Amino acid sequence: MNYKVLVSDPLAEEGIEILRGFCEVDVRTGLSEEQLIKIIGEYDGLLVRSGTQVTESVIEAAEKLRFVGRAGAGVDNINLDAATKKGIIVANAPAGNTLAACEHTLAMMASLARNIPQATASVKKGEWKRSAFMGVELNDKVLGIVGFGRIGQELAKRASALEMKVVAYDPYINRERAKELGVEVMTLDELFPVADFITVHTPLIKETKHLINTTTIATMKDGVRIINCARGGIINEADLCDAIAQGKVAGAALDVYEEEPPKASGIISLDQVICTPHLGASTVEAQLNVAVSVAKQCIEVLKGGSAKFVVNAPMIPPDQVERIEPYANLAQKMGKLLIQLVEGRIESVEVEYGGKTAEFGQNTKYITRLALKGMLDPILQTPVNIVNAELAAKERGIRVSETITEESFGFTNVITIRVKTDKMEESVSGNVSSPGKPRIVKIGEYMTDMTPTGHVVISRHHDVPGVIGKFATIIGHKNVNIAGMQVGRNRPGDEAIMVLNVDSEVPQDAMDEIVQIDGVFTAKYAKI
Repeated sequence: MNYKVLVSDPLAEEGIEILRGFCEVDVRTGLSEEQLIKIIGEYDGLLVRSGTQVTESVIEAAEKLRFVGRAGAGVDNINLDAATKKGIIVANAPAGNTLAACEHTLAMMASLARNIPQATASVKKGEWKRSAFMGVELNDKVLGIVGFGRIGQELAKRASALEMKVVAYDPYINRERAKELGVEVMTLDELFPVADFITVHTPLIKETKHLINTTTIATMKDGVRIINCARGGIINEADLCDAIAQGKVAGAALDVYEEEPPKASGIISLDQVICTPHLGASTVEAQLNVAVSVAKQCIEVLKGGSAKFVVNAPMIPPDQVERIEPYANLAQKMGKLLIQLVEGRIESVEVEYGGKTAEFGQNTKYITRLALKGMLDPILQTPVNIVNAELAAKERGIRVSETITEESFGFTNVITIRVKTDKMEESVSGNVSSPGKPRIVKIGEYMTDMTPTGHVVISRHHDVPGVIGKFATIIGHKNVNIAGMQVGRNRPGDEAIMVLNVDSEVPQDAMDEIVQIDGVFTAKYAKI
C-alpha cells in the first residue's frame, strides 16, 4: 500500500529521509488552517512541531489520517479529543529534547543569577559598570521544580551537582524516584515559600494555566527568581511584571510566552527579565532526535503497529517497554484467538492479571486496549487501534473490566481474557516465560501449551478412541499438514480439548465435516 505523509513544520532532514524510505512525503510548511483543511484528506500521516494547529476542523477533514506526530514534547497544538474519537494515534517525542530543554533551563538560571545578558549588552555599548551587575551564587540556594518529569529530573541531577538544595512538586510524582535523586517532595504551598529559584516544567492545561499569579507570588520568598522554559501561559505575565516592578520578584528568565512572539512592551521590556525566542529544544542534537523519533513512530503505526510515545492512549514508560511489550503483544493475539472461538454478540470482556503481572500498575491499561484491538479489529468495519479500542467497545455496549488476582496456575505471570456473549462464555490464558516465548497455557478449563501464531484448529470432543484419528483423516484429505497436536482432559472418558497446529488454512467444508464426527462437540478454525 502506498502511504502519504505531510510534514507541515520544519523538520530535520534525517527524519524526512527515514520517511522517504517508506512512503511518499510532502514538506509544506507555513500552511494556514484553511489550506491544511483543503489538503489533509490526502494524507495517512501528519508530522508537526509547535507551528501547525491541528484543530478539530482539521481532524474532521482528515479522511485517511491515522497518525499525528509532534516532533517535541508538548501537544497543546493538537486537539487530542477529536483525534481520539476518530481513532487517530497522536504521539510525541518527549525524550528527544529532554537534555536540550534541561541545559537551556540551567543556562537561563545561571544567566539570571549573574545578569549575563545585561552585562553583555553593557560592555558592547562601551560601558564598564561592574557594580551594576552584582549577582548571586547558585550554591546552597533552594531550587523549586514545579513538574518533576523527565526534564525536571535531569535538572535536579545537575542542580544537585552545583550543591543546590532541590525540592519538587508534581501531583503524579514517583516518590521513590525523587528520593533516589535526593529531592524532597512538597506541595505548592510548601514549595513556594522556601524556593530561591522556581522553574516550571508542566504542560499547559486547565490546572496549570496562570499557575504563577499575584496570589501565588505573594506566598513566595522576597527576591525569588522565576524561570519558564516550558509553556507560555503557565505564568500570568501581567502579574509577574507587577511583582518585578514592586521588588517582590528579583528577576525572571523566559523562553516561552503567552503570545509568541511577545509584544515589545510589558514583561520583556523590564531590565530584570532575560528572554530567548523559544529555544529550549533548539540544539542540533535535539532536532535530529525528535525528527527521527516521530518518523519511526509514524512508520510503525502505518505498518499496523503501535507508537512508542502515544499521548492520547495509555503508553508504556520507556523504562518499562521491554517488560510490558511482550505481554501486550500476547494479549492482542489472545483477543484475536478468542473472537474466532466465540459465537454471538459480545456482552463483556474481563482481563485478569495474575502472578507478577499484577505489579504492572497502570500499564495494564495499555495491555487491555491491545487485547480489545485484537478482538474487535477483525470484526468491525472501522479500524480499531490502541487509541479507539476502549471507545469502540463502549459504543457497542461491551463492558470492559480489569481484575487482579494471585491465581496464576503455577506460572510466575499469567494473563486471562474472559469473553461473555449472549450465547456462551470462553476464556484464554497466556504466559510469557521468557522474552520472545509467549504461550497460550489454558483454554477454558483445560491446560495447554500452544504458541499463539499461525493456523490452529481447536476442538472439544468426547475422550474416546477414534475421534482424533477421524479428525486427522479429514484434514489430510484436504492436503492440510498437521504441524503439532496437543490434547488436554480433566478425567479419562470425559470431555477433552484438542489443539492442532496446521501449516495452512483449513477449508470450511472440512470444518463442516469435522463437526459431524460422532463425539465432537465443537470445532473451530482460527488464524492468529
